[in-house]
Amino acid sequence: MQPNSDISFETALAERVEDMLDTCTRCGMCVEACPSVKPAGIADARPEDVIGGVLDIVRGGAGPEASRAWAASCMLSGECIKACDEGVNPRFLLAMARLAIAKTGNTLPERRRQGLEKYRELGRDVTVLSQLQLDGEVLERLGQKSASVATPAEVPDFVFYTGCNVLKTPHIALLALDIMDALGVTYQVMGGPSHCCGILQLRAGDAEMSGRMGANSIEKLSQSKSGQVISWCPSCYVQFTETTLPTLERQRGARPFEMTPFIRFLGSRLSGLKPHLRRQTKMRVALHRHPGIAGVMEAAAEILQAIPGVELVDLKQPAVGLQSFSLAVLPAYKRELQQNELEAARDAGVDALVTVYHSEHRELCAHERDWPFRIVNILEIVGESMGLKRDDRYKELKIMQDADQIISECSDLIARHALDAAKARDVVVKAMLGDQPLPLNRSRQP
Repeated sequence: MQPNSDISFETALAERVEDMLDTCTRCGMCVEACPSVKPAGIADARPEDVIGGVLDIVRGGAGPEASRAWAASCMLSGECIKACDEGVNPRFLLAMARLAIAKTGNTLPERRRQGLEKYRELGRDVTVLSQLQLDGEVLERLGQKSASVATPAEVPDFVFYTGCNVLKTPHIALLALDIMDALGVTYQVMGGPSHCCGILQLRAGDAEMSGRMGANSIEKLSQSKSGQVISWCPSCYVQFTETTLPTLERQRGARPFEMTPFIRFLGSRLSGLKPHLRRQTKMRVALHRHPGIAGVMEAAAEILQAIPGVELVDLKQPAVGLQSFSLAVLPAYKRELQQNELEAARDAGVDALVTVYHSEHRELCAHERDWPFRIVNILEIVGESMGLKRDDRYKELKIMQDADQIISECSDLIARHALDAAKARDVVVKAMLGDQPLPLNRSRQP
């Protein structure tokens, strides 16, 4: 179809959806491949009926219970995409099914209010938790001050897009920048709530506002020599590459840039990275895996195996979901997976359980208190071999498990950033200590 800049984002999105609905043959292979089906309790439903019902929901907002359950329990694993022989993206269709359900449940003003509330809540949590760990100069390096809007003197090779939530565990993002510096890559950092991908608005059922926010961020991100954006957050990556960028392409006839996940980017430059991996890092490690973006976990394993002294151990645990946060739709299943993995890591005698994304690092890191191995991010091990060090202040604080102690430890930064200590404590309770799907309990571990 020819591009049409006169139509709205929501209309262009609807046209994309309709094309996909027409292509889908309702064969059910996507349902058969999906790891959410069994824990969601719909394994007895006919796959053909489940996907057929999803198409009905997308078209009209109503459909059978099994189809609604499948849409609600999507962990974004991406197995459905690989299973489809027709070029359909069932993960995208499930997102559109959830959008249709949200639209039928609330008026537009209510959906817009919900999206705005979630956006403000995220902005508050990210801002407070990052300011409890970093001073203004380091925040500026992460694009959270004037650097986020300033025009660089020279156009960089890449834009590095953090997303929002990695700023809660800023040592991860800072290590990514340190590694790019060592590789001689030039970049401008953008991210945080001022560069929102629009996913919160889409979840609330406000597609038009989601498109506006996403398009606004895309304009800011289109500032590199290579036409490439290196992204960290997997949720932002899926939102941009499966929803916003293809829809804008339908409107405008071209994409402003291509987006590459950081770990896949680093894996593609492994030959240039290896000479920097000079220090022996003698460790037996296991990789905490989420396969929702093709090639990321494979690149992570390859990077770990390139580090001198590292032995990668396969715990033979299920790998599902886009990231740990994505499993929140099936909370009991998520807790079971995390408990089983911790036990498997203990039984395998590993020195460290290695996370890739920020959400699993936030959820798992405090378990280090109770188990006989470290919980670290992959970039910490890469950095260690390169002679780069960033303290995991988030883990140090979370292991305290005491909001008052955490606020006391951060009193200097609270004063420096003029934070309200009581409000900061509320954020610590909810967004740090409350971000613990599998409860800490030293007495449970042998």
